[in-house]
Amino acid sequence: MRLTADVWVSAYLTRLRLADIPAFVVRRGDATAGAVLVKLNTLDGRAEAYQRSVDLMSGNRQWVVLTEGDEADVDAALARQAGFDPDVWIIEVEDRAGRHLLDAPGLA
Repeated sequence: MRLTADVWVSAYLTRLRLADIPAFVVRRGDATAGAVLVKLNTLDGRAEAYQRSVDLMSGNRQWVVLTEGDEADVDAALARQAGFDPDVWIIEVEDRAGRHLLDAPGLA
């Protein structure tokens, strides 16, 4: 059984909140099947954006870096993605230590 996008986002935001990591929904996508992109803002002018991908060898889902660099460049890349996919969700995580929890059990 696969979780809907809105349920996964809600669970992810709860996990972040429990770890005292600020995060918010920048763009709300399709509740059932929208893709989710996660922007990690390290609050130093730099950022990374992650997307979920399927490893072709194992078939496992994993989070991979979509883009990284200056925050403005990452924001522009995310805006382009939203232009291609109107159903996409964008979550912004703000953490100076670079924590995003995407590798935590249950989120990967």
